[in-house]
Amino acid sequence: MAANAAPASDAANPRIEIMIEGEGANGAVVLELFADVAPKHVEQITALAAEGQYDNVVFHRVIDGFMAQTGDVQFGKLGGDMRMAGRGGSDRADLPAEFSEIPFDAGIVGMARSQSPDSANSQFFIMFDAGHFLNGDYTVVGKVVDGMDVVNAIKRGTGGNGAVIGQPDVMKTVRVKEAPAE
Repeated sequence: MAANAAPASDAANPRIEIMIEGEGANGAVVLELFADVAPKHVEQITALAAEGQYDNVVFHRVIDGFMAQTGDVQFGKLGGDMRMAGRGGSDRADLPAEFSEIPFDAGIVGMARSQSPDSANSQFFIMFDAGHFLNGDYTVVGKVVDGMDVVNAIKRGTGGNGAVIGQPDVMKTVRVKEAPAE
């Protein structure tokens, strides 16, 4: 695999389908997860999706020209206290970093974390544009393979931290999909 690109699609990689609803985005987004690049992170995301834990989780941090962050299954559920969204994770253990040479380009999915590289849990972000300053410091877990137009329509937040004011867009359902046939 070239150090300057995401891997080509692989039928062995799991995919998740996210149905997004909101003021900004409405539609399906399909993510291919890189099981060979970040196996522990992919296992955690697919398990949480299979359990329905990502359903009704909002995009709580959305920065125009950068990324949309979601996945706080603890505090980020629609109807909850949005001031807490982004501070939680899941009831599963935090994950050790699985850094790679895949650059953070538009459509790449990365794992959100705190200051510790080994603190990713359930939250992830989807890149709107390149953010190469993240390269080698955050785990790349996958890429958008369908629905980037929906991602680009996600309601933007305000200020430096990208907090979404009012009603944020939401991952209505998140489902693990069967791998595509070759």
